Amino acid sequence: MLKYLAIAAAVSATGLLAQAQNAGQIASVQEGHSCPGCNLFQANLSYHDLDSLDLSGSRLRQADLSLSTMNNADFEASDLSITNLFGARFTGANFHDANLERATMVGAYFGGANMAGANLFGANLSGAEFQTAHGLTQSQLNQACGDVDTRLPAGLSVPSCTPGMH
Repeated sequence: MLKYLAIAAAVSATGLLAQAQNAGQIASVQEGHSCPGCNLFQANLSYHDLDSLDLSGSRLRQADLSLSTMNNADFEASDLSITNLFGARFTGANFHDANLERATMVGAYFGGANMAGANLFGANLSGAEFQTAHGLTQSQLNQACGDVDTRLPAGLSVPSCTPGMH
């Protein structure tokens, strides 16, 4: 019986490790290398200039991208849930089918970014610039919140953030 418990514990631990961040992959991205499908969970990419990276399909959950520049980066189908994108620049970036659930996007710039199919549930878009972004729909924005300084394509609006929501 003890042998089976040890095997079960080892299998369980292996499963948990598979979800942990990959320090080598994070370091590679911090140096400016693309890393599609990588596990960048809780990566600190703040204040980095990382243009034209391919991070498609990557796990960036709870990562810090604040005040970074990631123009023309590819985040297609990536998990960016609960990320901090405060004040970052994403000119021409691809967020097609990306999960941005509960992301803090305050003051970020998304000029020309592809937002088609992005999950914005609970995201804070206050002060963010989306005026020339494409692929945004009203139903996506209805799931997020923003403020009077949020810039959106003509004809679109975002509900106001209520205190305590973010």
